Amino acid sequence: MAPHSIGSGTISFGLVSIPVKLYTAASSGGVSFNLLHAKCGSRIKQQTFCPVCNEVVERGSLVKGYEFQKEQYVRFTDEELKSLEGEASKVIDIAEFVPLPSVDPIYFEKTYYLGPDKGGEKPYRLLADAMAKSDRVALATFVMRGKESLVLVRPAQDGLMLHTMYFADEVRDFGEIEKGKSVKLRDGELELAERLIGELSHDEFKPEQYQDDYRNRVLEMANSKVEGKEITAAAPEAQRAQVIDLMDALKQSLAKRGGAEERPAAAGAPGAKKPPAKAPKRAAASDRDRKAQAGRK
Repeated sequence: MAPHSIGSGTISFGLVSIPVKLYTAASSGGVSFNLLHAKCGSRIKQQTFCPVCNEVVERGSLVKGYEFQKEQYVRFTDEELKSLEGEASKVIDIAEFVPLPSVDPIYFEKTYYLGPDKGGEKPYRLLADAMAKSDRVALATFVMRGKESLVLVRPAQDGLMLHTMYFADEVRDFGEIEKGKSVKLRDGELELAERLIGELSHDEFKPEQYQDDYRNRVLEMANSKVEGKEITAAAPEAQRAQVIDLMDALKQSLAKRGGAEERPAAAGAPGAKKPPAKAPKRAAASDRDRKAQAGRK
């Protein structure tokens, strides 16, 4: 199926204008369900209900309210909200160019493909190639559905992609989260962790090697139900044992990867095995003594 454009716009690059079309780059592949009445199997309908008036409220009787204190609201009409929307502009106004690594991925929200609209093929190609050669991405503002958005335009796969982004005040402060800085790492733990990372490292990301196993199982069971096949519920997976010794867990992980070298552990080192105690000399001659005693009887 040919891709369907969801909108159009114009990239403003200095005095250069590039007409573009927007295309959805990705969509969630999760399995969706409808709620049914268990008694008859019919799909239920959800209604808006007012607990104060004890009645179902029609959509035409609903208004929007902003909660400024708990259970305290100010009302907004659709006309008031419409008047506050950004100017109806389709211009993607580039403000600056920055290196991509300087932008934390936490700011990325949603991704769109950008393709040239009629008459925009040459300037589109020019911007894509120039950004790729200069190793820069563009930060711009763009009004989408009446809401002003911060966007990032980057060269990718021989074209341009657009990412809508969160504003700075929409990203929560990570500094308030405890990060275990007071923990003391034992000697060798960091080295083993780095070795394990090295064993699991590859030069590139291959998304095709990952798949949603849960979705596949749901769809497989759904198909079986449609075909009237008997369903057997799988046994729950065994829980992983709790990791007690971090050093031992790292060593075992490396051993499973074939990356651990068999090295004798130093005496007293974590995980070092004690040598077996020497047997008493008397015990070594016990058989000979028993034979001698039997001969004297």
